[in-house]
Amino acid sequence: MTRLRAAALAALVLTALLAGCTSADQESPLHTRGVEPDSASDDATLPCPDQADVTAKGDQVLPPLAFDCLGGGTLNLGRAPGVPTVVNLWASWCGPCRQELPLMQQLSDAAGGQVQVVGVVSKDGVDQATSFAADAGTTFPSAFDGDGELMTKLGLQGLPATYFVDADGAITYAKIGVFPSYDALRTAVGDHLGVQL
Repeated sequence: MTRLRAAALAALVLTALLAGCTSADQESPLHTRGVEPDSASDDATLPCPDQADVTAKGDQVLPPLAFDCLGGGTLNLGRAPGVPTVVNLWASWCGPCRQELPLMQQLSDAAGGQVQVVGVVSKDGVDQATSFAADAGTTFPSAFDGDGELMTKLGLQGLPATYFVDADGAITYAKIGVFPSYDALRTAVGDHLGVQL
């Protein structure tokens, strides 16, 4: 009986530790496919960019999922973005995202329309995400994927994760984990999207 209790306790502790690293605790139910109408109004994030109705094409493309954006609009990953794009998956429960989000904002500010940066908030709550973005000084557009559907489709267990997508929608590079510096991010944009900033 003692071994059984010890095994059960160990399993419970392991589950709690893993849950703390890979998902968010949500205290209240949220709209699972998008953002509640009132939540976007208090947020400083920009709306998601308009997209032409052109299907993404390439050897590898992101799953064709669409999400409402924190600042308004919709991000449809099944459509070609029209310009080279950096898609950054982040969440308030992701410690390394606090380090990386300002780098993504710096890229967004420096790109001048040559590259667009969009985020996908994953397995999180709207209030937590908007507060986290405000604390990090992030204003680039971010879509809301409260259930982590994109993470599941991509087979991701943790965040951050960043996908570089060309104007046609083809994935040219994927990085799982944090970019250590703005220079590393800028160099990757040059190497994988062909845009020198």
